[in-house]
Amino acid sequence: MACVLVLAFLGEVPAWTVGGYAALSGVAFLTYRADKAAARQGARRTPESTLHGIDLLGGWPGGLVARHVLRHKTTKQPFRTVFWVTVVANCAALAAFVVVG
Repeated sequence: MACVLVLAFLGEVPAWTVGGYAALSGVAFLTYRADKAAARQGARRTPESTLHGIDLLGGWPGGLVARHVLRHKTTKQPFRTVFWVTVVANCAALAAFVVVG
């Protein structure tokens, strides 16, 4: 998020980008929290593809915070690997947007 803030301050990305990352991070955190609650209650879970999709679109900072604060999805290795792939992909897309845009 700090990188996005700096890029917006420097005029490298539109200001709405900061809001987009913040909003998607909030959605990610709440979705991870709902999935954690469902796991505890034995209720229907949020598909991992949904969590990864939100992360990929820019919600990964909120997903990262949720994983640590809620201690959710921190030990399952396949999930962790895909999570970090979504982070790298999102950052690469942002970098491409800055360079091309």
